[in-house]
Amino acid sequence: MNNRVKLLALSFFLLSFFSCSDDDDSDLVGNWIRRSDFGGPVRGDASCIVVGRKAYVIGGYNGRQRLNDIWEYNIDQGYWTQKANFPGTARNSAFAFASEDKGYFGTGYDGVNYYNDFWEFDPNSNQWTQKADFPGVARNGAVAFYLNGIGYAGTGYSANYYMDFYKYDPERDVWETGVSIQGTKRAFATCFIINNKAYVVGGLNNAAYPTDFWMFDPETETWEQKAQIGDKTDNDFDDDYTTIARLNTVSFVINGLGYLATGESGGLNSYTWEYNPVSDRWTERTSFEGSARTAAVGFSIDNRGFVLTGRGSTTNTSLYFDDMWEFKPRDEYNEYD
Repeated sequence: MNNRVKLLALSFFLLSFFSCSDDDDSDLVGNWIRRSDFGGPVRGDASCIVVGRKAYVIGGYNGRQRLNDIWEYNIDQGYWTQKANFPGTARNSAFAFASEDKGYFGTGYDGVNYYNDFWEFDPNSNQWTQKADFPGVARNGAVAFYLNGIGYAGTGYSANYYMDFYKYDPERDVWETGVSIQGTKRAFATCFIINNKAYVVGGLNNAAYPTDFWMFDPETETWEQKAQIGDKTDNDFDDDYTTIARLNTVSFVINGLGYLATGESGGLNSYTWEYNPVSDRWTERTSFEGSARTAAVGFSIDNRGFVLTGRGSTTNTSLYFDDMWEFKPRDEYNEYD
């Protein structure tokens, strides 16, 4: 065999090897297991909170109409129960957060109008109460979280993209102007909480997917930029980060690590990534094993993470989901469970 033929053979081998290695999820750690379906109708762009040991899915869109129902998940027995319908206008893409014993739900879009009304749900009495309006511009696609007795909500989209944040005191039913997120305006981002700090990641801004990634510290009320979610350095650690940036992704926390799954970045994005706040590094895990989707919801209880609902297109179609999946980040991949 001459040198040219040897070189071509070697090149073909290396190309085949690295192509298979990069795309083969069996080389990654983590396993997705299908659980019992969501109890309500199919939908995307819903909101989700956890109060105590119960998860709640609120509203959304099913391709024909906006929804105002709310469903409670009992993780101990694995079943869903419908609760009192949301009494405001049915909507999708609203923000939601939970205190120790109440749920909060506000803003959103009904297909024509954007909203800034704000409501409290009491799971014990199964009742909704309207509270002081969200003080920012009416919008959808905002993010929200709860830290140290205070709710925070911001970013989003209506006529413009936003980066403002506001804080809510449930005891006084009062909103105040908070500290805006730094960097890029965005809508349809996600957030997760680790060690009493909130992390905001992803979203959309002017047809681009923001790669800046921010942590909020409620003690100092400051935002700190973390490592960008893109191939932004000359080092090797972020070479594959290009599949992290997306909008309408799902996030949850298991054992002090953050997880992203599903969403869209031009097309549907099934890549799953794990974030370690100590090292400020991301590690790719086994991709979501259900049908590819965006605008799903996710939650975690007792270090168990779940993804459910969503739509199977980057545009509104008739393809919506009601299945639910649990992610086991340290289990070996098994395509048959």
